[in-house]
Amino acid sequence: MTNFVAGRAEPVAGEQVPVVRVLAPNAGPMTGPGTNSYLIGSSRLALLDPGPADERHVESLLGAVGKRQLEWIVVTHTHGDHSPGAAVLAVRTGARLVGLAPPHAHHNDTTFEPDRLYHHGEVLDCGEFSLELIHTPGHVSNHLCYLLREEGLLFTGDHILDGSTSVILPPDGNMGHYMASLEQLLDYPLKALAPGHGRIIPDPRGAIHHLLQHRRKREARVIDALAVDQPLALEPLTIRVYDDVAPHLLPWAQRTLLAHLLKLAEEGRAEETGQGWRLIR
Repeated sequence: MTNFVAGRAEPVAGEQVPVVRVLAPNAGPMTGPGTNSYLIGSSRLALLDPGPADERHVESLLGAVGKRQLEWIVVTHTHGDHSPGAAVLAVRTGARLVGLAPPHAHHNDTTFEPDRLYHHGEVLDCGEFSLELIHTPGHVSNHLCYLLREEGLLFTGDHILDGSTSVILPPDGNMGHYMASLEQLLDYPLKALAPGHGRIIPDPRGAIHHLLQHRRKREARVIDALAVDQPLALEPLTIRVYDDVAPHLLPWAQRTLLAHLLKLAEEGRAEETGQGWRLIR
């Protein structure tokens, strides 16, 4: 079993292209052991998700780079535990910044500015390896996954996590988009997943199907709860639908529940009233 140690450069994948993880020192209830920053390549490097602008973490990343050239800093999304280190490292190394601009939503890193406009399906030619950009909105609207084509390794940021499920944060986050983004990944030749938090996931299709099933079961619980007693306000509905979640995580569960309800509303299956949410018969 992997021991997570902040600041330690640890090889985690790569038969043709080396991939090294450097763990940020930001462990917590929402980040698990911390944010995974990944260095990709042998001589011309890409750094994926530089994490927080923490001086210790920045120095750990620069130490792992050593005398090699850091040419690209690629970001899955602009939450504070994933992207703020990008601007700092770009100044220190001259690396290009790759990703999507932050949306106008809370908890986004406004210091991140990609060097140009990037699009879904683009392939970043990094010389010894290539990264395909896959737009995966849901957790947030500007989320990207990156496929290391030579390895079949997908860097998933917060779209797919090891051992937990992603929080969906309306109004920028969208449950319908999230599930559609999961389904589109089944069309790619994936061999493993490298999440933003936790360990490498060796069974991509199994993990994706598990997440889709989990979300569908949670949605069914929402419908079942409203079928018994409606209308229901968000807080009591959260307690019923997420009775398997620790109390300190219920505020985050409530945000994801709202995402489920908004999805049902978009589909014409539920609506919000002055007294709470109810099903549309």
